[in-house]
Amino acid sequence: MSSRPLPRPGAAADRWFQIKTQIHAKLLNSLSPDQLKSLNKDGVRDQIGNVVERLIADENVPMTVIERERLIEEILDEVFGLGPLEPLLKDPTISDILVNGFDSVYVERAGKLVETNIRFKDQAHVRMIIDRIVSNIGRRIDDSSPIVDARTSDGSRLCAVIPPLSLIGPVMSIRRFGKKLLTTEELIKNETFTTGMLDFLSGCVEARLNVIVSGGSGSGKTTMLNTMSRFIPESERVVTIEDTAELQLQQEHIVRLETRPMNIEGAGAVTQRDLVINALRMRPDRIIIGECRGPEALDMMQAMNTGHDGSMTTTHANSPRDAFSRLETMVMMASQNIPDKVIRQMLASAVNIVVHCARLTDGTRKVSAISEVVGVEHDHLEMNDIFVFERTGVTPRGHVLGKFAATGTRPISMDRLKAYGIHLSNSIFHEVKEVKER
Repeated sequence: MSSRPLPRPGAAADRWFQIKTQIHAKLLNSLSPDQLKSLNKDGVRDQIGNVVERLIADENVPMTVIERERLIEEILDEVFGLGPLEPLLKDPTISDILVNGFDSVYVERAGKLVETNIRFKDQAHVRMIIDRIVSNIGRRIDDSSPIVDARTSDGSRLCAVIPPLSLIGPVMSIRRFGKKLLTTEELIKNETFTTGMLDFLSGCVEARLNVIVSGGSGSGKTTMLNTMSRFIPESERVVTIEDTAELQLQQEHIVRLETRPMNIEGAGAVTQRDLVINALRMRPDRIIIGECRGPEALDMMQAMNTGHDGSMTTTHANSPRDAFSRLETMVMMASQNIPDKVIRQMLASAVNIVVHCARLTDGTRKVSAISEVVGVEHDHLEMNDIFVFERTGVTPRGHVLGKFAATGTRPISMDRLKAYGIHLSNSIFHEVKEVKER
């Protein structure tokens, strides 16, 4: 993040915003529309500097050289960027930016939420920044459509809500994705999973087992899906389907599809279910859905059962079994006429492996369970845990202690892996690895 100090709420901050607004207005008034269109950041710096000098002389505003430079930088952010959010967007350690009204901005850094001293002038200032982001990506937000969920030009995901739905003024959250993908070595070093767990998952992907990645919000589901996708052979054709494009697959033969919201007339929407049905006509070897959250689950399960094995998706859930309960509910959303028993049998036949991710209290993200679907017995789903993460305590500094442990259960899918020429040592299903204290 930028090291320049930022004003706290209060009289001094209000005075700072007043000065900045005056200079911004004088700058715009001193330039013609044609000059505004042709501005570049280098050329306008001198113009802003001159306006600052005139204002200091006219109003006798006491200002140091450092304050003057900071003022110029903030006005440049207002003209060319996203105002107060610019220093946050330049900080690569920030993964989420949460604007809870004009005077409350939080960020997530290393899995922890931290309040910042970033502040907007007022609610109108926040709305102006939201409008700028939305207009740049060809979307709109107004009283008739007060929610927008979209992907920005740099790949970040934006969700903004304005009154009357938001009672505290315009709010927004920006989920940022690192330009540098985490390698499997880095994830192992971060103790997201063990080498044995990775070997088993890579074998499952190569042997074309169907995989569900479950977990809570921000638990690392998308990162896990990206990681497993690296083991898809380059010779296969992959079709991805997402509400907001977030996946960063490394294969060359990829067709990326994204949903479309309805237009101002309330028509023209294209849902994930529409895209799944269409993807089946596109000769995919595998279908990857960014997140199953509705009736598209039925078509996804049918695709997994009809020749498109090796497909993957994510879903929000608290445990591997909860993931199946959610999928059952989503299939029922698509068709009320399918009996529960049939749905459960279909899901058990379609899904082979469930990978559950969790974000712990210290902000770390771990694969907390890898479970295998065995089948349905007496109308109850049978699942075996292959690997689990067992918490054992917390250090005085708040770091979660625990161990990755194999349950000793030999997966029934091992025969499938051997048929694909993948031979794993039985020792990985008995290993235990302690999480080191940081």
